[in-house]
Amino acid sequence: MKIAIASGKGGTGKTTVATSLAYVAASDGHSVAYLDCDVEEPNGHLFLKPQIIREEPIRKWIPVVDPDRCTHCGLCSQACRYGAIACVGEETLIFTELCHSCGGCLLVCPEDAIREVPKPIGRLRTGKSGQVEFVEGVLDVGEAMSPPAIQAVKDTAPDVELILYDCPPGTSCPVIESVRGCDLLLLVTEPTPFGLHDLKLAVEMARALKLRFGVVINRADMGDREVWDYCSHQRIAILAEIPDELAVAEAYSRGEMAAESVPRLAEQVRRLLEMILSGAPV
Repeated sequence: MKIAIASGKGGTGKTTVATSLAYVAASDGHSVAYLDCDVEEPNGHLFLKPQIIREEPIRKWIPVVDPDRCTHCGLCSQACRYGAIACVGEETLIFTELCHSCGGCLLVCPEDAIREVPKPIGRLRTGKSGQVEFVEGVLDVGEAMSPPAIQAVKDTAPDVELILYDCPPGTSCPVIESVRGCDLLLLVTEPTPFGLHDLKLAVEMARALKLRFGVVINRADMGDREVWDYCSHQRIAILAEIPDELAVAEAYSRGEMAAESVPRLAEQVRRLLEMILSGAPV
């Protein structure tokens, strides 16, 4: 089962929920893998503290033009929907930071003047944290596009009972790449005006992608009741309500596994896990 843990905004406790789910699932005897898809700012390793066994580069394929064969006809530039190729006079320019590695330019080139070469864009790290399989992608500084790195992380998922995708915050392309193909999407939010606003965006994304999803309300005893009213009106299942506890914040600040340091949180996460594995209606 593939579970994506996402949020419309940062700071809602998404990584706390994701790492705690991984820890509790492994403690209960499930085979589980934690995949950190937030490749621009991965931080799951701070809490899981994995032993890294393997590290390798992440590459994407980019086009290279053979100047001896190129006639500068402009067909590749016309085919590129991302503006990554431009024909200027007697020169064909490639803007690699815009390239989506779709291969369209190769298909339309009548002179077979374009080939693809690999370009390193980050690092893939795999290891173990106790019984939790760990996969993390780290995008190189200055790289503009994270989806290829996220796909590399997802492609490295081991064959286990439960795969947890810790997604980037927001609702843009990196998040869509992270949640694509999941069996259940957990949207972590908080009962604040900002939390509700961004939850609505995340719900629109989940429905547009036709994903099965439910909501986890973190710091549930603060703020107002508008998140509950919205979920009730939209018929969205609230799968867990996690109270605001100083002990959780203190464990987080020390880089400790929250579910290990705060038994009450572990029990709440365990109930959430049981609900998920029992096929709770969402």
